[in-house]
Amino acid sequence: MRISDELRNSMREQHIDIALTEEILANYNAGRYNHVAPVEVQRLPQIDGDTVIDMTGAVALTLAQESVQQRLNEFGSAIGIRMEATEHASPAADGMVRFDRAQLHRLGLRLLPLVAYGVLNGGSATSYADSKKNSEFNTELFELLRPELEPLAEAVRGKPKGVTPAFLQPNGAAGPSFLELKMRSLLIQALEYYDHFGNAGPQAPNAPMFQMTSVHNTGEVAEAYRVYRHRSPLLTELIETTEIDITEPLTGVQPLLAALTHSQQGRPKAVFSEAFGRKNTALPIPGGHGQNFHVLRDIYRKLYSSGKRFAYLGNVDNLGFTVDPVSVAYLALTGKQAGFDFAFRTPVDVKGGILVIDQHGRYNCADIGPAISKDEVLKAEQTGIPILFNCATGLFDLRYLAENIDGIVRNLPVRISDQDKDAGKYAQAEQVTWEIIGMLDSFLVFGINKYDRFLAAKLLIETLMTSGVRLDDPRYPGDSHPARDLRGTAGKLHSGLKHALQHRYGMRLQENSWRPLSVAELRAARVSRED
Repeated sequence: MRISDELRNSMREQHIDIALTEEILANYNAGRYNHVAPVEVQRLPQIDGDTVIDMTGAVALTLAQESVQQRLNEFGSAIGIRMEATEHASPAADGMVRFDRAQLHRLGLRLLPLVAYGVLNGGSATSYADSKKNSEFNTELFELLRPELEPLAEAVRGKPKGVTPAFLQPNGAAGPSFLELKMRSLLIQALEYYDHFGNAGPQAPNAPMFQMTSVHNTGEVAEAYRVYRHRSPLLTELIETTEIDITEPLTGVQPLLAALTHSQQGRPKAVFSEAFGRKNTALPIPGGHGQNFHVLRDIYRKLYSSGKRFAYLGNVDNLGFTVDPVSVAYLALTGKQAGFDFAFRTPVDVKGGILVIDQHGRYNCADIGPAISKDEVLKAEQTGIPILFNCATGLFDLRYLAENIDGIVRNLPVRISDQDKDAGKYAQAEQVTWEIIGMLDSFLVFGINKYDRFLAAKLLIETLMTSGVRLDDPRYPGDSHPARDLRGTAGKLHSGLKHALQHRYGMRLQENSWRPLSVAELRAARVSRED
């Protein structure tokens, strides 16, 4: 349908991608999304050691030595070294070799020059800091944490989430940002790589970092990187020592889409043109993180052509999202197209997807809301079967991604959902990254410990829970039922945070505040652990 000049001007003023909006509208009205049905739960998969791997215990992988050597030859040649299967694994019967967790970890560390790390930045922290949303999570907990929550909400509201504090210090001060911590973890691993293997080869471990920003926050994020490069106590010494400027990521900017007309207005759909009751006024909305395959298409190809072979992708607000060498080695040795982190669902996991076998008998990620209703999730959970919750972390084989990216962009489901909000009744088009699982032929699901690798914060109240704020207050909500025990959940989240800060982010608790270790201290701490 034709867009009026007045409405088109409104779309331009609000940085809406008019061409992409028109493409989605044309596809919808032509019936090209008619096959996109809600994901139905046929059954809930469990850890089987084949597709769904338990990564929480004594991980082991046994494969034919010939196939392992073939894979190692391929990766070794990419980084200019010779890798022998017998050097990294233990002999097993009948021409097989076996890798235990320690051997997988060392091999994964050796492969870090082939790994790129990507962050989905998302939009601003407005919804994250919204008082109503945080109160709805749990009114009792909200009232208890209000003295800390409200000042922090005021400070972060409207800012890019990645540059907001990732946690509150024990002394109540704001901690470093999500992005600072992520960059620090990459540099600490690069330092470990160089200390173990030297600085040979053209590829820097875990670098360059890449990211997807939005049209509204990309400038502010870029300015934060410039400040971090010269002033961040978490980064400057590590950048100088490793000679990796991690603050110069490859960047794709996600456009905004226009809201569409509500289903009550029938077909054909058009651009929603009366936002907040004003005629010829469009409503800009994001198109979901699944748009990364469109936005980052050229970056994925550039990384592959430059010599990278694996790409991590995850959300900026997950403090557990760091490069796991064990997962890298596991994916490299098995030759699967991708691997995804999933953990058993907890009371704070209310936004995201769950692992299911869908109505077509395929593994899929059913996103709560766009693909599967919350009622369906609760109904399945009431059967007593634990639900594997998506941690929004993917590790991709870059050859597969580079060679198939056009088909992924074309075929990743576009879901149209009706909304009734302050702006009016409209429809929203979005794509969910992790629905790619339903499109893959071979992949792995890494069953991980949530409190180790999924310290996410969709709401500010979750950040305060993870920070351990008022955890010893007797008024903190608890429950004898584990699924409703917020005190117990917060305690585990806080323990996970402390472990991550110490062991992944290279920090030490001093005078009631987490402070970054120097390069010399990082090296000494590593030697102490290895001894």
